[in-house]
Amino acid sequence: MGLAEEIERLRAEPAEGDIAIGGATLAAEAAALGLIDEYRVRVYPLLVGGGVPFFPRSERRVELELVETRSFSSRVVYLRYRVAR
Repeated sequence: MGLAEEIERLRAEPAEGDIAIGGATLAAEAAALGLIDEYRVRVYPLLVGGGVPFFPRSERRVELELVETRSFSSRVVYLRYRVAR
């Protein structure tokens, strides 16, 4: 079963809640297939280099609507965006 079929199967279940996708490779595949409804991003006040990009280069542009923001005493900022459809 592919990722799109698995997510559709999970969405069809009667349970309440969100489907969380973690990891850059899996998230990139889900994004490329248009399966992501929201992005919940935490910005940490630290710059590092290297690693797997969470948002790989793509020809497809995704418009986002800001839904919620929070900032914490740790200086972390939480941003929740809905994919504009």
